[in-house]
Amino acid sequence: MRVFMTGASGWIGSAVVPELIGAGHQITGLARSDAAAAALTEAGVEVLRGTLDDLDTLREAAAASDGAIHLAFKHDIAFSGGFESAADADRRAVETFGEALAGSDRPLVIASGTLGLTSGRVGTEEDGHGPASDVAAWGEGPRTRLATAELVLSFASRGVRSSIVRLSPTNHGEGDNGFMASLVGIARDKGVSGYIGDGSNRWPAVHRLDSAHLFGLALDKAPAGSTLHAVADEGVPIRAVAEVIGRHLGIPVASVAPENAGEHFGWLAGPLGVDSPVSSALTQELLGWRPAQPGLLEDLDKGHYFA
Repeated sequence: MRVFMTGASGWIGSAVVPELIGAGHQITGLARSDAAAAALTEAGVEVLRGTLDDLDTLREAAAASDGAIHLAFKHDIAFSGGFESAADADRRAVETFGEALAGSDRPLVIASGTLGLTSGRVGTEEDGHGPASDVAAWGEGPRTRLATAELVLSFASRGVRSSIVRLSPTNHGEGDNGFMASLVGIARDKGVSGYIGDGSNRWPAVHRLDSAHLFGLALDKAPAGSTLHAVADEGVPIRAVAEVIGRHLGIPVASVAPENAGEHFGWLAGPLGVDSPVSSALTQELLGWRPAQPGLLEDLDKGHYFA
């Protein structure tokens, strides 16, 4: 299959690329920088220069492909106060993919998320498709991303084999610079490994290599309109994460009062306090996906987050 990918040089994308090449696919990857282009070339990917704002480029590349995977997001803008703007750009790109692939029965797979899908109970692939879920309360940007995922699923009625892969908030593994690395950095700076309240709130987790395998399965055989969950650990208590971090750094582990969480954790305080366990049972049944990599706590204990 000739596959067009955005975000192919990113944290998840750089694991999806060898997964697809190993399955015999040919990949064209969007690159917005010289560094990204060089990384893609080294990985055996044909480079297409451009950004998510180059809608004509996206349209032509998707139309010329046998399928597309959309992983890119303007994280630099989102995490510097422009989440709504980044979400709007993402929606425009997805609309363009839908137009290019309409009536073709070709696959379109995009990344979505699980954090905040439900509160205090285990969420499933059937959740999050009605009125705005808990995450929508965080602002217009998250609400837009939810609506974009639903838009992708609606493409099934327009002749696109569309699916969304909801990623766990932490796709861990060696080289990760996301939530887990941020928690380690905060603990190091503060001299204490903290958790909010009693720390019983849970996060789903998955190793990025398991996520990459799921994207490959979705591209190859997910039915049109599928919601898939890249979740291995249904819910890891944040206190357990803090305990592993404290042990490796040799620092105390302590509760942070909810009213002080913003001061202690900064931008991470909001998502860190969410109780959002999630199941992938329906995904595993549908596609035969089986997470095979270490779980989050085991991976943290390997030590690479603390090197």
